[in-house]
Amino acid sequence: MTEKHPAIRVMMMPRDTNPNGTIFGGVILSYLDQAGAEGAKRVGAERIVTVAMKEVIFHEPVFVGDLVSFYDRVIRIGRSSVTVEVSVEASRRWNREESVQVTRAEITYVNINPEGQPVPLRNPGKADIED
Repeated sequence: MTEKHPAIRVMMMPRDTNPNGTIFGGVILSYLDQAGAEGAKRVGAERIVTVAMKEVIFHEPVFVGDLVSFYDRVIRIGRSSVTVEVSVEASRRWNREESVQVTRAEITYVNINPEGQPVPLRNPGKADIED
């Protein structure tokens, strides 16, 4: 539906490691969610909640010092929901020219009011309304 946008770039630090010395998967999941939220906000979501995150498979480890980039791409816009694909790449600390695909996920967000009820997106743009 839309092109890929850079959402977040983070250098991984020692505080983010698991007992094996690589970056804890939960840290990457947290950034995935934040990056997807940026895509949802770009298409008119204001106050959102995460309702689903499709399968996340880690293809490569992430190490301390790696520069990790999160890219979002809106793939579906509904009346009150947005689904965003987030892809994650790591530029290696020992060679920034070496970049690996870490993971990707589809995340669905729902736009809500202060009472927590779904509400229509503010300006869904030119995309088709689906739900």
